[in-house]
Amino acid sequence: MSRNILVLLSEYGYWGEELLGPLTAFDKQEWTTTFATATGKRPTPLPPSIDPGYVDPPLGRGVTSAEVATAVRALDESDRYDHPVSLTGWLPERPYTSDDDYLRKLEGYHAELERLRPEIEQYDALTIVGGSGPIVDLANNGRVHDLILAFVAAGKPVLAECYGVACLAFARDWEDRASIIKNKHVTGHCKEYDYKDGTGFVGADINMGPPPYPLEYILRDATAPEGRYHGNFGHPTSVIVDFPFITGRSTPDSFLSGQKLVEVLESGLRRWGW
Repeated sequence: MSRNILVLLSEYGYWGEELLGPLTAFDKQEWTTTFATATGKRPTPLPPSIDPGYVDPPLGRGVTSAEVATAVRALDESDRYDHPVSLTGWLPERPYTSDDDYLRKLEGYHAELERLRPEIEQYDALTIVGGSGPIVDLANNGRVHDLILAFVAAGKPVLAECYGVACLAFARDWEDRASIIKNKHVTGHCKEYDYKDGTGFVGADINMGPPPYPLEYILRDATAPEGRYHGNFGHPTSVIVDFPFITGRSTPDSFLSGQKLVEVLESGLRRWGW
């Protein structure tokens, strides 16, 4: 069956393998992939993710093979995501309560969201690629949250990797403010994998030191009371399927994450990894 996967990437740097892994699985199925970014800018891989000599500080070893680095560079040099969909141009922004004519603007916002429902019928799943970039322009992006909510409301699966999983934690119904992953099982970048220093971004010449939030703690709180965060520290891979969500912990889980989304769509997989 032909499928179309919407792939969301940060404009501040994605981790190369975390795109390559799922994309390889989709390409093997001969599926269509449509790329999107926050404002329509072309995404770029984070430099360490295409450097086979880079040693990941928490792990104390290299995390990018020469083969993966070559494949990611080739992908970046291609034209596959030269013209990504702009979420800013596609989805509405919720108005401030203090805006003039707030009620009319809020009605317009909801009307535009209703128009989004038939528009996402062309897509079979959403994939949110990880890396440090999503911390900047995806995690607390209201348009991203509305997109996730629309996919879930339509019964479509959502794959999120690494720091991209934060988008799920912060995607909430405006009325009850409960996370969309409340009572679900997920994985994501565990505390042991967090940098103490050196969190960087493409196009931003800053060193944030450690990540600005510990994703593990956010996920533990967001999945309570009946769900659970699974860090699986010390295990080679950590991928959790709790439909409609497929979550991957970090770089080594990228290829497996893509395979599991294929199984969700093709074989009806609904639970795996816990």
